[in-house]
Amino acid sequence: MLSEQIENGAPFDVFMSANAEYADRLGRSGKLLPSSIRVYAVGRVGVLWKDGKRHPLRELATAPIKFVGLPNPKLAPYGVAAQQALEYAGLWAMVQPKVVYGENVRQTLQLLESGNADAVLTADSLLQGKDAEVIPADWHRPILQKAGLVTASPNRELAQRFLDFLVSAEGRAVFARYGFSQPPK
Repeated sequence: MLSEQIENGAPFDVFMSANAEYADRLGRSGKLLPSSIRVYAVGRVGVLWKDGKRHPLRELATAPIKFVGLPNPKLAPYGVAAQQALEYAGLWAMVQPKVVYGENVRQTLQLLESGNADAVLTADSLLQGKDAEVIPADWHRPILQKAGLVTASPNRELAQRFLDFLVSAEGRAVFARYGFSQPPK
């Protein structure tokens, strides 16, 4: 939605997205300064169960688990990564009929909180402070999160300083505290 707003001239200074393709597309269209686009963090997928305890991932395929929440892979890179992880674990064929999709990572967590899912795979950054388990990073393609400067920004100098902070050691330490991995160099 935000990328469409920027396409239509919304007055933003910096665009940050969990879906790197949106930032890249805005760069190709000239709505973001192409030279400013950077990976600021790598997202991780976490698993949270209704009972708040950790379970082996294979339990997603068992009868007591009726609904498994995932972000919609057509809309969210975390959904793509969650599906890839389940495929890697050999569970996708058994879990797919139980999948209920959230439109985004937050709505997916709400499926669990509202009792409409028995377990969710969503952004680990949303699961901080809960007894969630992180899916191994090599079970799916990296979730590269990108940011860039909006070309029409009237606050370009300040926006650049913010972007520089995001990719600084201090900024990356903040992201690490909230469940993100460091971007590749």
